[in-house]
Amino acid sequence: MTYPLFSDEYFMNEALKEAHRAFEQDEVPVGSVVVTNQRIIARGSNTTEQLNDVTAHAEMIALTSASNFLGSKYLNECTMYVTLEPCLMCASALKWAQLGRLVFGASDDKAGYHVVEAPVLHPKTEIKFGVLEEECSLLLKEFFRGKR
Repeated sequence: MTYPLFSDEYFMNEALKEAHRAFEQDEVPVGSVVVTNQRIIARGSNTTEQLNDVTAHAEMIALTSASNFLGSKYLNECTMYVTLEPCLMCASALKWAQLGRLVFGASDDKAGYHVVEAPVLHPKTEIKFGVLEEECSLLLKEFFRGKR
């Protein structure tokens, strides 16, 4: 399916491509892209199994890559698109990076950052959720169905 150029759906579709990469590597299929000025500057997919590193979530990989690209630890002019709601660890990292905007697809009712009642993200971070939610959820369900 095609989406309007530079729309949230367009960039979430790019994050889904990263999630498919993770799926092909037998990693939990979560993908992320970081965008500034309508340009993807970083990509990430889960590599926790491959790297034997519990912190190698898609968001963390993309966050580090974006910071390196910009030469700054702050991403206040950036939007991160991620296929699954960030966990508490990733959301906390996004807080410290002062992410400008977060867009995610599927909610994570078990381990997503929203399960804590206290605010986790930076107060200036704009949040949008549910973008391509069905596509994001289906990929995760397919992966875990194969594991059970």
